[in-house]
Amino acid sequence: MALLPVPTALKQILAEITPLPSETVHISQGWNRVLAEDVVSPENIPPFPNSAMDGYAVRAADIAAANRTAPVILPVTGSIAAGAAAVPSLTPGTAVRIMTGAPVPDGADTVIRFEDTSEFITHPNLPDDHVAFFEAAPQGANVRHTGEDISAGKVVLRKGYPLRPQDIGVLAAIGRAEVAVTRRPRVGILATGDELIDLDESLSPGKIRNSNGYTQAAQIAAYGATPIPLGIARDTNADLVSKLEAGLAQGLDLLITSAGVSAGDYDVVKNVLKSRGAMHFWQVDIKPGKPLAFGNIDGVPLIGLPGNPVASVVAFEVFARAAILKLAGYASVEKPVLKATLTEDVTNSGRQHYMRAYLYCTGTDYRVTTRGSGVTVQGSGILSSLVWANVLLVVPSGTKFLPAGSKVDAWLLDWHGPEIPTSP
Repeated sequence: MALLPVPTALKQILAEITPLPSETVHISQGWNRVLAEDVVSPENIPPFPNSAMDGYAVRAADIAAANRTAPVILPVTGSIAAGAAAVPSLTPGTAVRIMTGAPVPDGADTVIRFEDTSEFITHPNLPDDHVAFFEAAPQGANVRHTGEDISAGKVVLRKGYPLRPQDIGVLAAIGRAEVAVTRRPRVGILATGDELIDLDESLSPGKIRNSNGYTQAAQIAAYGATPIPLGIARDTNADLVSKLEAGLAQGLDLLITSAGVSAGDYDVVKNVLKSRGAMHFWQVDIKPGKPLAFGNIDGVPLIGLPGNPVASVVAFEVFARAAILKLAGYASVEKPVLKATLTEDVTNSGRQHYMRAYLYCTGTDYRVTTRGSGVTVQGSGILSSLVWANVLLVVPSGTKFLPAGSKVDAWLLDWHGPEIPTSP
């Protein structure tokens, strides 16, 4: 059977995925939810001219001649606090004391900070209720103008993007208590295999623990969906169908299985897809992760990941991640990529290879290495190597050799600190 190119397989999967409907949530519950609407501001931010400093509101023309040796002295006619409702107009040739955020009075066009006045700089024989200005300033200095941040009628947040903390702040600033977001996808996780046991069981000959189920649950949650664990299905059509039907009864939007999709005698997922639903493909031109099934059961898309732990993680990142993001209403499902310089020669089988690698910054460019984890092979069962990796290095399909110094694509997985690492 011919291997399906990765872009073709991904396109087929996404063609079967429809974004979920929206729901309304309070903005306090909106973090990392994907906007289902464009948000238009109903008001100006700030809603009135206000001071950006603690200082004095003046006319710039009245202090144009001020300097350190010849300050300009003006009478102080009042004081304005933040939140003041009644604000008197400024008379030319006078100054008004003003706090940060307070409304700038009519007649004033500039605010001079305290540090440039006799509040901070001693001036002899200064009359009471007067202030000396030691610096001139351009008109408009330290004044926040109406709508300079956000103007009424402006689209401030776009549909299809997840809400970040700063976005929640913008919603609060424009008075939006609630917002429409796409419903969180409910993703069922089903491991398959007679060899699998759960965490509360003791290892015995021929058995391994179900690491894939827990890895996938964390991956699903990391991309903003709700994981629904369905347990372990044994290598029979009857048990697999029973577990899938139990999952479907929980209102799933996507099913993810692991194992049971290769060419072995007990690989039952593709057989169930053929008999109970539809199977679109089951082999992809990817390394690791060639045995990858895609179909649907009762109209619910199913992605059958390979059983080897690394292959499962990689196939999830390439295919399941994109499906989840589309379900969640994301405007783009592209993976963040950096161009980096390869530090060593790399050989490849010719399939599109997603190699575990480590990206670091030299100060002038990004470099990426496939070595340094203590693991000498890129085997699909070496799960510990993914703990070391922070990127997947993409070797394109058809490429069998990349020399050191090549520019390559690095798919970002994560960083383990506040800054991009500077050494492998």
